[in-house]
Amino acid sequence: MEPMADSVTVAQLVADTKLDVFSGEEDLKDRKVVVSDISRPGLELTGYFNYYPHERLQLFGRTENAFAGNMSSEERLTILKRMCADDTPAFIVSRGMAPLKEMVTAAQAAHIPVLTSKLPTTRLSSLITDYLDGRLAERRSMHGVLTDIYGLGVLITGDSGVGKSETALELIQRGHRLIADDRVDVYQQDEQTIVGEAPKILSHLLEIRGLGIVDVMNLFGVGAVRERTSIDLIVHLEAWSPDKQFDRLGSGEQSQQIFDVAVPKISIPVKVGRNLASIIEVAAMNFRAKSMGYDATKTFEANLNSLIQSNSEE
Repeated sequence: MEPMADSVTVAQLVADTKLDVFSGEEDLKDRKVVVSDISRPGLELTGYFNYYPHERLQLFGRTENAFAGNMSSEERLTILKRMCADDTPAFIVSRGMAPLKEMVTAAQAAHIPVLTSKLPTTRLSSLITDYLDGRLAERRSMHGVLTDIYGLGVLITGDSGVGKSETALELIQRGHRLIADDRVDVYQQDEQTIVGEAPKILSHLLEIRGLGIVDVMNLFGVGAVRERTSIDLIVHLEAWSPDKQFDRLGSGEQSQQIFDVAVPKISIPVKVGRNLASIIEVAAMNFRAKSMGYDATKTFEANLNSLIQSNSEE
């Protein structure tokens, strides 16, 4: 398991979330964000600083700007100077509004960047929070191949040499997308979602034994790859053995714990002559059908019970 990232520079935040720099461009790389929470400093504008979260990004929306607009210039400058702590990462103003001149004055004196965005405040807050949650989250590396099949994130796992990458290659040829091969970096986005992505060094690459490394994006186009996806289903490939019992009806519910989330899992036996790509495609479609309320196993059991009942009545 890799440790949680300590921080994200404001320069990275600006580049990845498309924020505009109003002032303090020379300070972007020096300022760091250490928490994903964002502060909307309504109480602070009234002069209440007992619980001021100075280590957070300070977001000004229409409400904060309107309230501050009713203050005198001296009052605004006093308050904004108090908000400029040593570890305050940046001020952000939403809705394309111009930052208060007192904000710019106080921020420049404290070497704190002032950023702007045309997005509405709530949407901007969600965008930045989601981004920081992902960047600051604890990460774990898993062995497997992550693919996007019909919009579902399917993590293919199994022992080395069982055919994961070759199966992924056939899935790509069928129009599905590759996220990561061999090593998948995963993190928990929220209480129900695990996200997987490729390490930068392996992005878009696939290793095929006997062939070597192939660049999927160059060979199949940009539509054949994705940067990241949620992991909705784990398909575990196992070498077939006559001594091992595999689920034949689909009634055995399995899951694998990744951080705090139990991800649904199925095991597929690998045997000469089985088309694993086709099976995994159907597994993804069947999983989606179950998620939408249709379960073929329950339909079979209902039909079987009906047949037994009709035979007993004859």
